[in-house]
Amino acid sequence: MKYTITVLIRKPIEDCFRLLQDHESRKHWHLGLTSFEHLCGLPNEVGGQMKLNYTFGKRNLSVIETVTHIENNKTVHYNFDSAGMHNIQENQFKVVDDNSTLWTCNNEFIPTTFSKRLMLLLMPKAIKLQSEKYLYDFKNYIEIGKSVKNYT
Repeated sequence: MKYTITVLIRKPIEDCFRLLQDHESRKHWHLGLTSFEHLCGLPNEVGGQMKLNYTFGKRNLSVIETVTHIENNKTVHYNFDSAGMHNIQENQFKVVDDNSTLWTCNNEFIPTTFSKRLMLLLMPKAIKLQSEKYLYDFKNYIEIGKSVKNYT
């Protein structure tokens, strides 16, 4: 499953790029993120890996994030791997004006188990909505300081 999400953020590109790479701040725009740990490589460098731990209700999920490409203030690409799912995410940032940035996020989800294949067939919209939520939560956090931590 492939899809693209685009969001206009009323902040300079340098601020957007810096916040996207700040794992400490992710708890403010990644609802459910409980912890993260550095696994290998250099953080925010190609090959660097982090383990992201989420809790959704009574369900726990661990995701391995691998940086696959980076150009400062332009693009950052990740692979996200969890039980039964491989997600390729390519993020592009473009200057709109001195105080506005256009973030385009291309996603491809590749199921690696039958149950995840079935989930993608039955609930493709739910996965896209979750991705959109993260982008808009990022926008709200960077623009007005609205944290998802206030809603958990």
